[in-house]
Amino acid sequence: MKKLKIKKGDTVYVNAGNDKGKTGKVLSVLKDADRVIVEGINLVSKHTKPNSKQPQGGIIKQEAAIHISNVNLLDPSSTAAKPVRTRVGYKIEDGKKVRVAKKSGQEIK
Repeated sequence: MKKLKIKKGDTVYVNAGNDKGKTGKVLSVLKDADRVIVEGINLVSKHTKPNSKQPQGGIIKQEAAIHISNVNLLDPSSTAAKPVRTRVGYKIEDGKKVRVAKKSGQEIK
C-alpha cells in the first residue's frame, strides 16, 4: 500500500502543467493512480446528455485528475500573496502521529 503525504482538504500549489503557479484545495486523492483532483485546476469540457440535473444537456467544465508529483503542499504559515511550498514530515505528539511542515515546523491540519 502506498503512503501519500497529500490528503483530501489540503491546500496545494501546482508546480507543473498548464495551471502552473495556481493554488487550490484537494477534493479527492486517487491512491492507485497517484493522482489528485484539485478545486479549479485542470478543467476539462465534458459533453452531457439531457438529464434531470441538466435538462438542456450541453458542455460542462469539471476538474480532472493531476499527477501527485505536479503538486506541492502549501505551508500553513504562508499567506495568499506569497505561497510557501513545503515538504511533509511526521512527529509523535501525545502518542499520536501528526503531519508537520518541514519549512516552518507547524502542524498540518
